[in-house]
Amino acid sequence: MEENKNEPGPSKSQESKPTIEEDNDSDAEKNSTHSSDEEESDPTSGFSMEQIRKWLQEKLHVGSCVQSDSDQRHPLILNEFTMDGVVEYIKEGRAKNIITMAGAGISTSAGIPDFRSPTSGIYANLGKFNLPNPMAIFDIRYFEENPKPFFVLAKELYPKSFNPTPCHYFIKLLHDKGLLLRHYTQNIDTLERVAGLPANKLVEAHGSFHTGTCLKCKKEYTQEWMKTEIFSDKVPQCTSCDGGVVKPNIIFFGENLPGRFFNCVREDFSKCDLLIIMGTSLQVQPFASLVERVSDDCPRVLINRDKAGGGLATLSNILGLGGGGPGLLYDKKGNYRDVFLQGYTDDLSIEIVEKLGWTEDHQKISQVKYEP
Repeated sequence: MEENKNEPGPSKSQESKPTIEEDNDSDAEKNSTHSSDEEESDPTSGFSMEQIRKWLQEKLHVGSCVQSDSDQRHPLILNEFTMDGVVEYIKEGRAKNIITMAGAGISTSAGIPDFRSPTSGIYANLGKFNLPNPMAIFDIRYFEENPKPFFVLAKELYPKSFNPTPCHYFIKLLHDKGLLLRHYTQNIDTLERVAGLPANKLVEAHGSFHTGTCLKCKKEYTQEWMKTEIFSDKVPQCTSCDGGVVKPNIIFFGENLPGRFFNCVREDFSKCDLLIIMGTSLQVQPFASLVERVSDDCPRVLINRDKAGGGLATLSNILGLGGGGPGLLYDKKGNYRDVFLQGYTDDLSIEIVEKLGWTEDHQKISQVKYEP
């Protein structure tokens, strides 16, 4: 979705209960550590980033030395940091385990709005629900108290027809060519499934509408059943227990990501030899940090309408322990592997397909739709 901070695939306000903001504040107050005048001051106060890195390394016992960004030297991975450079890399057979990462930007041309666009995004159009804040509609605590707004929104957002975009079929084509290791998506629209991408190649980091589960007894329901209930203007109620609300299996704020996400991340990213990131602002963690999980010699390509990922801050960056630098390096001095292709994901996917000589195959698979 253009992404999704834990977008689902994306907090409680009633009289006697604290608002989510108050609740968060009170939780933070309970869990915070206060310093008195007699206690030591912050040991990192007034120091440079390099000094802070060394201090953290000593405290955490990691890394024998810290190398500043300016001291890092890497051979160039691509002959040029352009689409042609990426295409050449693939044609040379150097990309055998491609990982794709996608956000809401790859589905907007299918009629599914993203989250953060100023006028058309989901968060910009929630005023009628009288929420404590826009993201509350995807907060599990708010949902448990008042699920109705979510299901009203779900009906409005539900695709009139499931039509994957050229970008979805580009991902499917990478699979057909035997080059796709895994596709990681933040989207909950199931369009990768409709395009024919096998479930074992797909990681839906924020879940999806593919199934629903009763919050009370955990009975699972199909997408078709969920759709019927939603379009009947009902809050879906479990048929097997008394009063259980059936929630789509998308990840709300306050819920853990699926175990499959973490298992696949551990297995996949060390093998990746080309990372393609599409239609995402890289603002939601932990999804955004995946760009740092590939090896230092893996090229990373961002295909997006706007620049993104250039300021990611991770612990490994702060400690100077690798990853090539803080976020994507495409517009930084010393870039040796990252490419930014600016524009719409559909247009750029089609252009890449043409340069690879795959247009006929892409057009052929684009005529086929599968049950999600």
